[in-house]
Parts: sequence; structure tokens; C-alpha cells
Amino acid sequence: TWDLYDQVMGAFGGRIERLLAIGGDGETISKEGESKVNRFKPVVKFFGPATLEGKSNEHRFVMPQYVGSVRTMLVAGYHGAYGKTDKTTPVRKPLMVLATLPRVLGPDEKLKLPITLFSMEKGIREVKVEVKVSGPLVLPNGNSKTVNMDGHTDLTTDFDLGVKAGTGIGKVEVAVSSGSYRASDVIDIEVRNPNPPITKVQDGFVPAGKSWNATLAPIGVEGTNFATLEVSSLPPVNLGQRLRYLLNYPYGCVEQVTSTVFPQLYLDQVMAVPDQQKEEVQVNIKAAIDKLRLFMVRDGGFSYWPGGDDSDSWGSTYAGHFLVEASAKGYFVPHDMLKRWGKYQRDKARSWRPGNGHAQGRLVQAYRLYSLALAGSPELSAMNRLREEGNLPISAKWMLAAAYVKAGQPEAAKSLTADVAATVPSYQEMAYTYGSDLRDKAIILETLLMLGEKTKGFELLKEISARLSDTGTWMSTQTLAWCLKAVGAFAGTEQKGNIRFSYIFNGKNSSASTELPVAQVGLPIDQLKQGSLQFSNTSEGPLYVSVVQGGVPARGAEDDEESNLKLAVAYTDTKGNPVEPGQLAQGQEFVSVVTVANPGMRGGYENLALNQIFPGGWEINNVRLEEVEDRLHADKPTYQDIRDDRVYTYFDLGPGQQKTFKVLLTASYAGTYYLPAVSCEAMYDRAVYARKKGKVVEVLKEGIGR
Repeated sequence: TWDLYDQVMGAFGGRIERLLAIGGDGETISKEGESKVNRFKPVVKFFGPATLEGKSNEHRFVMPQYVGSVRTMLVAGYHGAYGKTDKTTPVRKPLMVLATLPRVLGPDEKLKLPITLFSMEKGIREVKVEVKVSGPLVLPNGNSKTVNMDGHTDLTTDFDLGVKAGTGIGKVEVAVSSGSYRASDVIDIEVRNPNPPITKVQDGFVPAGKSWNATLAPIGVEGTNFATLEVSSLPPVNLGQRLRYLLNYPYGCVEQVTSTVFPQLYLDQVMAVPDQQKEEVQVNIKAAIDKLRLFMVRDGGFSYWPGGDDSDSWGSTYAGHFLVEASAKGYFVPHDMLKRWGKYQRDKARSWRPGNGHAQGRLVQAYRLYSLALAGSPELSAMNRLREEGNLPISAKWMLAAAYVKAGQPEAAKSLTADVAATVPSYQEMAYTYGSDLRDKAIILETLLMLGEKTKGFELLKEISARLSDTGTWMSTQTLAWCLKAVGAFAGTEQKGNIRFSYIFNGKNSSASTELPVAQVGLPIDQLKQGSLQFSNTSEGPLYVSVVQGGVPARGAEDDEESNLKLAVAYTDTKGNPVEPGQLAQGQEFVSVVTVANPGMRGGYENLALNQIFPGGWEINNVRLEEVEDRLHADKPTYQDIRDDRVYTYFDLGPGQQKTFKVLLTASYAGTYYLPAVSCEAMYDRAVYARKKGKVVEVLKEGIGR
């Protein structure tokens, strides 16, 4: 669903959704400008304001391509006097055309393109229909035909439409003519590959004056391939792949929205950022600040999901920490937002008492106190009370030490950590602080840098670097963001060096240099079958070099998998009778039924994410809008995000418990499509996941039997 407030009120500037969270499900938290194409273009025009004195005026405009009715609304006012009027006007011509397509398409799909002709004059009989396509679309059986209206005021015909193996933006242009009458319609449509991207990294250590070679072949389908050369004077951190993972992460809780952009605040300390990427970083950070408004609750904290009623303790501190740092970097953060958050933090810090709640409660309090000190409002009495606790965990001690540094008491910080190890027992948390031992080591690294202990910090940096550069090491968004942030903080303390190198890629010589610790160069691999890279280190010291490649694999490459989780997928009619999704009649309403079970071997699961992506020919019926949600008799999720072609469902699952979730669907567009894999995972624990592979499905045109 879409709102039009920004277009209607455009004359007043700004975006009203920054003030009000207005519907839209996942659209309200998607990245600014993330949608590559707007399939449904609203017809909105705004004129004025104009001043009249004792006369009338006339406004003329050209109506955009549209079939239906529009309403014209006029408002006038002067010194408290006002008037209004409106009129609904049908938009029509003697001959009109309307083409329709699904919201999205996928590679290698085939479908019928329905085209409806409207005749407003009896004299119109023979109508010539011509179709042109561009992008990854083809017309396998001709692009024109003549249709006899035979006295009908409206009539529907169709063309066979195919999708190539690639992805991108497709365009369909339909032109119709009968005698002197002409009409046209244009549809822009996104062809997306629903499979998750995959990456491959080749790396090496190159001493001064030495060379390194690599062979590259594109990964994934055409249009999704990329290759980046990354050169570093620090131990390698696989920056390109790890940042890309954060940017492509599909879910959107307060922790993940914050984690996506937090490391980008420090990107310019690590590497030379090209102007285009610099603009993208600024857009991402500004969009995240706007999105976080959707999470703010009455008490000034932030809920875990947008629109929630209760504040999340760690998420509130984490989001506020980002806002404080973003403000310090020159980004506009609304004063009221920071003021309300600061009051929430102070109230929580003052009222906190030990002995109640979660085992990580002391770390949460220490982080809360650090964020207040960072914001220039240290709560010294609460800090001292926490310091006097006799059993502070290691991570909490280091975080509290950071709070003392920011509060201007570095000696207290050094005293607190004098005999404390910089090690953390291995753990992985599904909720509460969403943490891990590696996340906590990144916190310790930042504290060591604040204390001027760079030598000790370098030992931690090497450990974090080894985990970041190991492509087989999975990290949650929380762990990854803290690690990249800590690397950025370390890079900011490094003296300016001089990385110099040259490389030959497919016969073309290039060279580059930077005074920052990391350099990145994009390699043009998309149109290649295979390429060769020769890298030469022309610096005075050794360099770490890696080539990060990636792309989206073709459909059908996945398999059924499960680890500590059970997943069952079925389809029924609206009465609960089984149906075969491989062949459905056009217009048939049916239900996707997914059951997720916890075997109970690892205790309770928190923050599970069920990921369902549906074929373009299937329409999702948003039962919340139709007020028939209860008729599905399914379990209630913690939060559900309904998009154009997919549904993300979030929930917890106790030991031995199972939950069933249902989505109401309609087989709307005749054709052959791909039903992607259904997957479920613990967002903060890679050891808990399950997947059911995808398959080809058909929607049969009305009147065609099975």
C-alpha cells in the first residue's frame, strides 16, 4: 500500500512520513531510494498558490496517461475567510488501452501480458495493437495483432511475454490505433532474482616490490556480478564483503537498521571514499535517522520493531549511540529526538538496580552510562554505584571504563581495568544485547584505544581481522557492525602512510595510491567470461590484498537444509483442503501454510525470521487491510512485514514448541514462474536455520483445464 501525502503536499516541502508513521508495512522502513522502479505511478498535480484580485484565472495542463476518474480540489483563503470546492472528472478518450503485469518478475519466467482495450465510440472496430519491450524482456510470439472490437466497449487480448536470464528494469510499451485514434500505455517493471547473493574472496600477502596474481570469473547471473580489489596496510578486514552483507541484510529491526549504517560513519577514516559512494553513505545515514523515528516510543526509548509499545533496552542505547555519533559527524538529528532519548536514558540509569533481570543487565547499564557520557551528560553517581559492584562481568568493566574516559576521568578507567583481561568467554546471544564474544572484544578494542593502549589493542585487532577476513565465519549484524566500527576507530589512530600499487586487469594497466589504511578499486567483470589480475606492490612496506567477487546465483541452485530447526511448507484452499501449487487456476484463492518447530535440544529460540518470497504471478492478500485476519486461524507473530512479493515473519519459539503461519494468496497472472525457497533462521545464531528449496509453478489461464 502507498500513501500520496508527499505528492499532494509537495508545495510545503519536507516529507510528512518523517512526522507520522503512515501504514505501508516494510515500505516505511525501506532504504531511501531503494525501490528501483515505481510500478504504480500516482496521478497527482499541484498548482499554486495563486493570488487573484477581482478577476478570474484559468489553469491548463496535460493529463498524464490514465484510465479512470480524478478529483480536482480547490481551496481559497484570505485573512480568515475561506472557500472550497471539488469536482470528479472521468478521464477518457474515444480509444484507450490498459496493460497489466505483476508487481515484479523473475529470470526465465514466461507469462501472458493482458491488454484491455476501451472503445467509447461505436465506429471503432478494427484496432491494431503493437507492443515493444526493453530490458530483460522478450516477445517470443510476435509483437503486433489486430483486434476486432465487434461492438464491445471493452475487450481484453494478450501477448506472450518472456524474461531473459538476467535482471534489471524492464519496460513494456503498448500502442493501439484505429483510424485517426491513438492511445498508449507504458509499464516499468523490476526483474529481480530472489536468491540471496553469494561472495567469494581471494587474498594474499604481498611484500614490498613483489607481485600477486589471481584469475577471476563472474559469479551469478548477468547483471548481478561485481568484483572489488581491496588493498590494506592493516591486517585484512574484508571490508567490501562485510559492508555489502550489512547493506543487503533483508530484515529491519532497530538493531539491524542501526547496524547497517553505524560503520559507515567511520568509512572515511579507513579508506578514500569516491564521491558517488560518499553520496550513497550520506543518503543511507540520513535515511536511517528518519527510520529510527518509527521506532521511538512515548518514554523516549526505541522499540525493537517499528510501531512497538515497549522500549528495547539495548536497542535504545545502540540507536541513541548512533544518533549521538551521527550528530557529532555533522548529520542533522532532530533536537527533540535526542532530548527525549537522553531523558529516557537518565531515568533508566538512575532507577537501575542490580540483582534483577537478565545476566547481561550490568553490561546493559554500563553501555547506557557510556552513551550518556558520550552525549555530554554523564551520570557519575550511577557509574560509581556500578563500579562498586563486586561481580562485574569483563565486558561490563571495559564498557564502564569507556564511560569514565568520556566523562573525563581516565584514571578511574585505568584503575577499573588494571587487572582485567582483554578476553571474553565464547558465547552467542539470540536477544537482549544480541551479542557475542567477538562483539565484546570489539568493545574492548575501542576502550583500549580511548586509554591510549594501542599496542594491546593491536593484538585484539589482529584477532578481529582474522575473523572478518575468514569468509567462512558468519557474524550477526550486531557483531559485524561493532567489529567494523572498532576497525574504523583503530584506523583513525594510525599515522598517515602511503599505499601505492599498480595492477593489470585483462591487459589494462592502472595504478593507485592513498594515505589511508585501505584502498578499494572496482573491477569491470560483468561482461567478462574470465579475467586475469596481476597486482604489484610499489609501496615501501607489505600490503594485504584481496579480490571480493559476488553475484546472485541462478534459480534452482538451492537444496533442502536444516540445523536445529524443523520446517514444513504446505498449500491449501481457503477451507483447509490441500492444493498443488505447481498448477493453479487463474483467480484461485489459496493459503500458504508454514509450520516451524523447535526440537528443544538447544532450549528456547528468540528472534526467528521466516522468509517467504512468492512468484510474481501470485498476489499477496493483505488480510490486515481486509480485516479477515482471524479467519486464517494461525499463530500470531511478534511482528510481520508484508512487501510487494514477500512476507517476513518474526517470532520466538520455546523448547519443543511449534508455530504455524499462514499467508492468503491469489493466483492472478497466467504464466510459468519460479517459487523461491522458503527459509527460517535465528537472526543472531547461524546454527539455527532451515530451508525448503524452490520449484517452478504455473498459473493456468481461465478456461484452460489441467
